[in-house]
Amino acid sequence: MDRIYQFCAMKPDGTVVDFSIYQNKVLLIVNTASACGFTPQYQELEKLYQQYKGEGLEILAFPSNDFGQQEQLSGEALQRYCALDQRLSFTVFDRIQIKGADAHPIYQFLRDKSLNGKVSSKPLWNFHKYLIDREGKVVDYFYSFTKPLARRLEKKVKKLLEA
Repeated sequence: MDRIYQFCAMKPDGTVVDFSIYQNKVLLIVNTASACGFTPQYQELEKLYQQYKGEGLEILAFPSNDFGQQEQLSGEALQRYCALDQRLSFTVFDRIQIKGADAHPIYQFLRDKSLNGKVSSKPLWNFHKYLIDREGKVVDYFYSFTKPLARRLEKKVKKLLEA
């Protein structure tokens, strides 16, 4: 079970998304926060998404209040912020916990090599990124300071899309 298709997560409107819908897609999974110094990365994520969504890229944002209490929004307020203030068109889930024993199962999987089979990398701050291939396997991660349009990240996304 080293693929992400076994998970589900809830969007701010209460809709539950089964990750099996992402089969044969390249995913960039990011923990986000609306009041963080890295929040401008939302706009780079949107540009990356617009550039490659036609080739099979999906960006999945998981807002979290785990670092510096920088995500106070949830539910409808979070949905409004992402849609109206940030104008995001990629999928943003409802606020979750990403660190500690009570972390959402998707983050327990992403951060633990014994579960995902590839990487051991716990987010140290908001906007930590995980790259997932078309088979649903974790293939790489990027720390918060790596911008979504950074050459090395975009190069890896393109390579996975071409595979």
